[in-house]
Amino acid sequence: MSHALKQVFNKDKTFRPKRKFEPGTQRFELHKKAQASLNAGLDLKVAVQLPPGEEQNDWVAVHVVDFFNRINLIYGTISDCCTEQSCPVMSGGPKYEYRWQDEHKYRKPTALSAPQYMNLLMDWIEVQINNEDIFPTNVGTPFPKNFLPVVKKILSRLFRVFVHVYIHHFERITQMGSEAHVNTCYKHFYYFVKEFNLIDTKELEPLKEMTSRMCH
Repeated sequence: MSHALKQVFNKDKTFRPKRKFEPGTQRFELHKKAQASLNAGLDLKVAVQLPPGEEQNDWVAVHVVDFFNRINLIYGTISDCCTEQSCPVMSGGPKYEYRWQDEHKYRKPTALSAPQYMNLLMDWIEVQINNEDIFPTNVGTPFPKNFLPVVKKILSRLFRVFVHVYIHHFERITQMGSEAHVNTCYKHFYYFVKEFNLIDTKELEPLKEMTSRMCH
């Protein structure tokens, strides 16, 4: 593994601690299954498909947590050059600005710097995926009715991290030699959300040209 790639996986650089699956649980087994198909070098379009006999919500839950962990890592590697000064607005180029809204402090969509937005976003996702009422971990506990709406919101917001990183910090990714890793992660994410229709097409617009080149 190159030194640059080691930096991508350096635990100290992780933006947030990783959420892990408990060994022995069904989620852990599904997680292992998902990892095995990736490690086997399967076509990513095939790797994201629901394995026979598995529940779709379980498969989606495992991937949401995995994408959260991996996108955290990616943002962690460039966070030193994503500052209040360099990125005073959370955006994806001049056409797209992302405002933050939540149920607490920011009840109206609010313009924030990229690092502020990222901090709030990662905190918010962490709360969702650790909430047993939304992401139940016990076998047999049904998923709530709002599971997919919450998942769609998480994934569309995680997509914005890709938008910001690709448009504003790709030079840094390239300098570190992490381009192939980030591209693979993006393709995996893109094929997954398309397979299960989890992000509106209009949300995907900012990276449309790049996606059409990368994800045939």
